[in-house]
Amino acid sequence: MADNPDYLPPVLQVLEAQRAFYDAFESRSMDAMDAAWEHSDDVLCTHPGWPTLVGWPKVRASWAALLANNEHLQFIVTDEHVTVRGDMAYVRVQENILAAGAMSGSLTALNILGRQADGSWRMLAHHGSPVMRG
Repeated sequence: MADNPDYLPPVLQVLEAQRAFYDAFESRSMDAMDAAWEHSDDVLCTHPGWPTLVGWPKVRASWAALLANNEHLQFIVTDEHVTVRGDMAYVRVQENILAAGAMSGSLTALNILGRQADGSWRMLAHHGSPVMRG
């Protein structure tokens, strides 16, 4: 969005950090996923159908397993609603997933991000749930 993220309003910084998370998933880059997350015992992740994973080693292992899959997934993220409260932010989003060019599902997700000591925003929690069609 900008060359210097320090000049962006916090909502835009959070959206940029969230986009880096989805870009890491789409590109299946573990280096980018490492950069998107805080590496602490406090992080957590709930993938659809999985138990909640707590702590960076477990969360990282889950992403490593998912990113090792050869299926290319594209996320079309819609309905982003950002709330920033000091050094914490949460974003609720709709994840519309394309696999091999065809719609393969829709998830509702909640992403929680924290501002780090260097001013960057990193993922603290991700929870994705399937949306039931009815």
